[in-house]
Amino acid sequence: MQDESENPGELFADERGFFSEQAAKPASLKKNGTTGKTVEPIAHYHGHRDRLRTRYREHGDTALADYEVLELLLFRLIPRKDTKPIAKALIERFGNLAGVFGAPLALLQEVNGIGETVALDIKLIASVGQRILKSELREKQVLSSWSAVIDYCHAAMAYEAREQFRILFLDKRNVLIADEVQGRGTVDHTPVYPREVVRRALELSATAIILVHNHPSGDPTPSRADIDMTKTIVDTAKPLGITVHDHIIIGKDGHASLKGLRLI
Repeated sequence: MQDESENPGELFADERGFFSEQAAKPASLKKNGTTGKTVEPIAHYHGHRDRLRTRYREHGDTALADYEVLELLLFRLIPRKDTKPIAKALIERFGNLAGVFGAPLALLQEVNGIGETVALDIKLIASVGQRILKSELREKQVLSSWSAVIDYCHAAMAYEAREQFRILFLDKRNVLIADEVQGRGTVDHTPVYPREVVRRALELSATAIILVHNHPSGDPTPSRADIDMTKTIVDTAKPLGITVHDHIIIGKDGHASLKGLRLI
């Protein structure tokens, strides 16, 4: 891991200039031969930044590659560095923008030029995106907003390095009551306790639930253990008036629905 600056004070100023880009700190000062006044050299990347901003302003994000969109963000996070190679390194390491924003904090910091503060800002932006997607589910009947459910779950879980078991609790109108992560496990297993799932549903007065978990391998194909666990939860919940609408498995490039596969 390499910090953005060897000076902690400069590192803080560099990375935290999120909403107002700081003026470039001169590497050296020169005298203007005509006026005799001291002038600061212009960093080579300033013209590139202006051109990229102009393209975005005039044509929107469709005119930019993924790494260029990331550059625009990094301009604010790291104002005194050429961020193009950093943006390209992030895309190369994590594959695409979703992979960058979904990457764990520690792995982001393994990329040359990304310190802890910038990595935290990247994760903060990812959290904002997830909350926007989650807000699309509030006060709506979840079953009629299925694509929004998938988009939210994918953003929240697809790039987790370990399995995560999430439950969406719904009321009698199938409106979202709560969204809770019930367990975190290893790269290929999360312990799930059906009685605890049902107990929590009863506490929240939920009449239906949607089970969701991720496969860090990227392949959302349900395992035999996934199928058996789901059936156990269905059988435990049904006598208490709680319906399991579906069990969704999230992978990096897609998802699987046990109901769609007629496995429940």
